[in-house]
Amino acid sequence: MATQAQEKKFPKITEEGLEDLRARIGVAIENTVEPWNYEATRDAIRHYAHGIGDDNPLWCDPAYAEKSSYGGIVALPSFLFTTSRIVSGYCGGLPGVHAMWAGADWTWHKPVLRGDTIRTEAHLKDLIAHQTRFAGRAYQQIYHVDFYNQHGDHVAECDSYVFRTDRDEARERGSKYDSVKGKVETIDPAQLEEWFDLYRNEEVRGSAPRYWEDVAVGDTLPKMMKGPMTVTGFIGYAQGWGGLYIRTNKLHFQLIDAHPGLGIPNKFGIKDVPERVHWDDDFAREVGTPGAYDYGPERCSWLTHHMTNWIGDDGFLTRHTCQIRRHNPDGDVIFITGEVVRKFEEDGKKFVEVQQRAETHRGEMSAIGTAVAQLPSKG
Repeated sequence: MATQAQEKKFPKITEEGLEDLRARIGVAIENTVEPWNYEATRDAIRHYAHGIGDDNPLWCDPAYAEKSSYGGIVALPSFLFTTSRIVSGYCGGLPGVHAMWAGADWTWHKPVLRGDTIRTEAHLKDLIAHQTRFAGRAYQQIYHVDFYNQHGDHVAECDSYVFRTDRDEARERGSKYDSVKGKVETIDPAQLEEWFDLYRNEEVRGSAPRYWEDVAVGDTLPKMMKGPMTVTGFIGYAQGWGGLYIRTNKLHFQLIDAHPGLGIPNKFGIKDVPERVHWDDDFAREVGTPGAYDYGPERCSWLTHHMTNWIGDDGFLTRHTCQIRRHNPDGDVIFITGEVVRKFEEDGKKFVEVQQRAETHRGEMSAIGTAVAQLPSKG
């Protein structure tokens, strides 16, 4: 039986905290932590691309990109996660209450080119109550962010959301992960070698146009692999993305000093940030997950990577909706599949819609996505 001290280990969701959040809906966010990247430099784009395992030369190779229709390096769609902490999961209110990034609905209006500087405007859009099996009472906190370049062009917009949950409740319920909790599964080397063929044979469409006329409803996209998940991989993503609360020394002190609710004591009694669920197994288990796990924006970026590989240099990803369904802990392997479900024309442009699924090597649903992309036409 849990003791009273254990039950009160973490701050709880309160009506007072919820009322404070509701009062912020629709109010422009003026004072927030600065983004990881203000500018889409060659290095910033490459670091993010490599952080999700994307080696498309359109993002990384100036000589290759110079021959494309862009005339130079262009940022991959998900790069914009690095230009706003809010779209990436930084949320206000309910200090000390756990936040899990769980999805995004992106619209891209224009490409982000090398050298572009990005400015954002953001506000809390909605707060929705849910009853979940994983954590009991939870609140979906939805933010809207608009992205503008140095010319004032509206390049993209996004609704992204986190779920706020009571950590103690999540740990106690935690049945969602009973089948994997506490287990370390060794994957057969022969099986890994078979899966690695997906990496060896991964197709980057590149400069060969995928014409709208050559695509049919029911066509399937090549299966994409991500993983096996490792803490090294999670840190590799954070290097390109920037994380939310990763600070060192004096800057770490200043963060915790200004926001005491962020400081959760580690095994040494030192206050550390909640983001450490992505590399600290013990702390990850305290919030009800099997162990250290991947980042939500990382997984959303894997799904958009799946799309950009397929549409090629002359395609343009215009919409993408991603919903996160479970954590991917250390040791998981993820497979992403897709199917064309619609072809349509709008304002003289040709589009396809693709439904995506991401599943673990155990067949568990990890994420779902819906993408709309403009393709070149032969006509």
